Amino acid sequence: MSFIAEKFSEIAPSQTLAITAAAKQMRDAGQDIASFGAGEPDLDTPQHIKDACIEALQEGKTKYTPATGIPELKEAIAEKFLNDNGIQYNPTQISINCGAKHSCYNAILACCDPEDEVIIPAPYWTSYPEMVRLAGATPYVVETKKENSWKLTAEEFEDSISGRTKMLILNSPNNPTGAVYTKEEIEALVEVAESEDILILSDEIYEKLIYNGKEHVSVASVSDAAKALTITVNGFSKVYSMTGWRLGYTAAPLEIAKAISIIQSHTTSNPTTFAQYGALAALKGGQGMIHDMVEEYDMRRQYMMSRLMTIKNIDIVEPDGAFYFLVDTTKIGLNSMNLTEKLLSRFKVAAVPGEAFGYDTSIRLSYATSLDVIKKGLDRFEEFCHAH
Repeated sequence: MSFIAEKFSEIAPSQTLAITAAAKQMRDAGQDIASFGAGEPDLDTPQHIKDACIEALQEGKTKYTPATGIPELKEAIAEKFLNDNGIQYNPTQISINCGAKHSCYNAILACCDPEDEVIIPAPYWTSYPEMVRLAGATPYVVETKKENSWKLTAEEFEDSISGRTKMLILNSPNNPTGAVYTKEEIEALVEVAESEDILILSDEIYEKLIYNGKEHVSVASVSDAAKALTITVNGFSKVYSMTGWRLGYTAAPLEIAKAISIIQSHTTSNPTTFAQYGALAALKGGQGMIHDMVEEYDMRRQYMMSRLMTIKNIDIVEPDGAFYFLVDTTKIGLNSMNLTEKLLSRFKVAAVPGEAFGYDTSIRLSYATSLDVIKKGLDRFEEFCHAH
C-alpha cells in the first residue's frame, strides 16, 4: 500500500529546476558547462534592498506580521498598481505571498473546485498544469500557433470553453516564448471571458522586461469588467533580482482576496518578515536599475537572435519580453528530453526541454546569463545542430 496521495501520480517535478541542478552538479565536478537553464537574473539584488533587509533584522523585525503582509508594503504595491498599470486597488485586495509561484497556487486553490477546468495556452510555464492538478481541478491545454507568435487568440479561447471552465491562465510577457500580448488582443480575450463569466489569472511577473518598443498591458486595466474577473500576480524576483527572497503578490476582487488570506493563514502564515522590508525598499527606491537591466538583456537578446537565425535545423520567433528564446527543434527529429540530454552530456550545454512547457519539439534558452556564456553555449549549440 502506498502512503502517497493518489493525486501525486499525475504531478511531474519541475524540469527547469532539475536541469539547473544537473548542470550545477557537473560544474561542481569541474566540467565547463554553458548553462541556458536559469529562470532567474544573473545580476545581484541591488544594495539598497539588501541594506533595508539588514536594517530590519537589526531593528528586531523578526516576528509574525499579518498573514498577507505588512500594511506599508501592501500600500506601496497598491500605489505601484495605480502608477504603473492604471489600476486602483485597496490594500485589502492585495496579498503578499512566498513568491509569485505561491501567489499563482493560492489563487487557483481559492477559486477552483475538483469539477472545474482551467484553460492553459501552450507553450506554458511548467508549473501551471501541476498547480491546477494539485488544487484538484483539471488543466485544459490549448496549443497556440507559431504564426500567431505563440499567443492565444480570442477564437481559440472561445472554442476551448466548456460548461466546466472556471479560469484562463494568461502569462504576458510569456515564459517560455517571450510573447507580449497587445491591448487589442487582451480586450478580445476579456470580451470572451466576460461573456462566459470566466476568471483570468494574469501572471505579470516579467512586466518590466519588454523590448522592441512594446508595451506591457495589465489585464485588469482594460476595463471595469476585466478588473472584476482578474487575479493579477506579480512579484519581486525578476525585475529586482530577488529570486531567493521568495516574495510575490496577488491583487484580486475582494471576495477572492479574502479566500487567499484564509488559505495563507493556514499554510505559510506571513511571508518572511524582514524580507518584506527589502521589498518595500525595492518599490520606494530608485528604479534606474530596471532600465539598466532591460538594456543589458536586450543586448543579449539581440545577439542571440542574430546567432540563432543563422543556425540550421531550428526555427525561432523573436521574443518581445522576459529573457528566453523558445527554439523549435522539430527538424532535428528528437524529442526534447533526448535532445537536452545529448546537449548536456556531449556538448556541455544546459537547456530546458520543451516537454516541460507543453511543446515537446523545442528547447528553452535563457539569456539571463553572461554574454561570454551565451557566445560559448551558442557555438556548441550550433555544432550540435549542424551534426543533425
